[in-house]
Amino acid sequence: MKKIALYAFCLFFAAAGVGHFLLDSFFILAMPEWVPFRPAIVYISGIMEILLALGLFLKQTRERAGMLISIFLVLVFPVNIYMALTPENFDLSPAALWIRLPLQLVLIWWVLKVRK
Repeated sequence: MKKIALYAFCLFFAAAGVGHFLLDSFFILAMPEWVPFRPAIVYISGIMEILLALGLFLKQTRERAGMLISIFLVLVFPVNIYMALTPENFDLSPAALWIRLPLQLVLIWWVLKVRK
């Protein structure tokens, strides 16, 4: 069961990284306009998510990648807060944007469990 949870997280996180390229306009809007270099940040974070998912998948880098993913999820949390506070910018219900906030904690818990 733990292997399934690990592979599911790797797939989910890699897909999120690919999403930064396929849905780049959405991710750019997810950041306040005053943030400089928003497109570059979106693409770099997408690459990071893909590489971290690969690192989590590989046994020799799993523990370190899991820690880095948890740190990454904490660092991007302000973006989720911004999205919840500006629902008019997104084609999602305000409730969905607020539900994403505690789900970030679930993702952190999940990756910390599967990294060992």
